[in-house]
Amino acid sequence: MIPRPGTTIIPLHGKVPRIHDSAFVAPGCVIVGDVEIGADSSIWYNCVLRADVSRIVIGARSNVQDGSVLHCDPERLGDPGGSPLIIGDDVLIGHMAMVHGCRIEDRGFVGLGAIAMNKAVIGSDAMLAAGAMLTEGKVMAPRTLWGGRPARFMRELDEAAILAMRAGVAHYAHNAKDHAAAVRAAGVAPRN
Repeated sequence: MIPRPGTTIIPLHGKVPRIHDSAFVAPGCVIVGDVEIGADSSIWYNCVLRADVSRIVIGARSNVQDGSVLHCDPERLGDPGGSPLIIGDDVLIGHMAMVHGCRIEDRGFVGLGAIAMNKAVIGSDAMLAAGAMLTEGKVMAPRTLWGGRPARFMRELDEAAILAMRAGVAHYAHNAKDHAAAVRAAGVAPRN
């Protein structure tokens, strides 16, 4: 594993976080347990990814923006699979989001400060609006916008909105490379 200056990476219960060498993990992040982060993904400043009771999987080119919290739930009586957190490729998760035991399909979007709860599904090219709360088990169809607390269907997304989300993915992939170089140049000390 390459050094991750300023981050805290903690193996737990025999599970060591697996982070692709091309992924950017910013200083201040805490990554615990059964976490997998894919190629060219980025985890921004002061995020917590805690996979102590189930797993967290993040695909390629996805980004988890500053201050977000990612967690999962264990297997329980009547729920043998538990609630792992599965995030696809090219996903955008906005600042200060709370994403818990749900599934975000490829190119899904979670807005600033939004919450997605256990067993909820954000479909491909779908957007959970800023500040929204997607309650347990709700399923967002592909290419839809949901908002509110609790979140409800608002409308279908047009091609312009889809293209804007894809531009956001490209921006974060490029910006992560700049930040990785800046962290190295600043000589940020490793935390673990």
